[in-house]
Amino acid sequence: MFGSKKEVVKHPMFSKEWFKYELWSWTYIILIVFGFRSTFIDHYHIPSGSLLPTNAIGDSIVVSKMSYGFKVPFSEFFNPMYIGGEQKAPARGDIVVFEYPVDPSILFVKRTVGLPGDTIEVFDNTLIINGQEITKTKIEDDAKYRELYDEKPGQDPKDMVFYEQQLGDKKFVIGENPTFFRHLGQDKITVPEGHVFVMGDNRDYSSDSRVWGFVPIKNIRGRAFMVWMSLVYPWSQEKFHFRPSRIGTQL
Repeated sequence: MFGSKKEVVKHPMFSKEWFKYELWSWTYIILIVFGFRSTFIDHYHIPSGSLLPTNAIGDSIVVSKMSYGFKVPFSEFFNPMYIGGEQKAPARGDIVVFEYPVDPSILFVKRTVGLPGDTIEVFDNTLIINGQEITKTKIEDDAKYRELYDEKPGQDPKDMVFYEQQLGDKKFVIGENPTFFRHLGQDKITVPEGHVFVMGDNRDYSSDSRVWGFVPIKNIRGRAFMVWMSLVYPWSQEKFHFRPSRIGTQL
């Protein structure tokens, strides 16, 4: 009258059928999890201080894989394909995770400064884009930024000076060390099509496009938008830190 209930078949543990059932169950779970990470959202751990004071060493960041196009799951391991067209260029000021052009097996995190067709020049920590100097405003109450730095050979946190700067609709803070005799610069160049120019917010302690050149847009994995954890592991070469106050920080 009410219909019959569908029986659930239970296989004896460690039987051939049980192993087959468990194998397929875990295969589905793994494909779903990694497919989600490949197409929608992923996370990365910040191992260095090139983006200080925006990202502290040990920050784990959430990265949107959809910001520049909807990628076919797992295609990044072969030839990245995007549904409905090609991958879009990031917006000026975006923090992006990308494959290091010199060694694509390594992932880097930097801020997008120059877009295709832009002219870029950096002299004495002054950034000039398309002939216009990007202004910066000195921050006087800088204790919360300075405390993110650890003292290292040639890098004393007391020497750091912090400025607020804006690129596009992104406002952020950069760090500079005025005690340096010569700051890392960049002669006037034009960003080629299909590439971007990236820099670290920790301007005097960042290996970026000023050193190794442009980043192909196809190398970009996604846009970082939030810190979900901040922990420097005890076994790391860096000083141990756990910063719960950084959890939820927007980038």
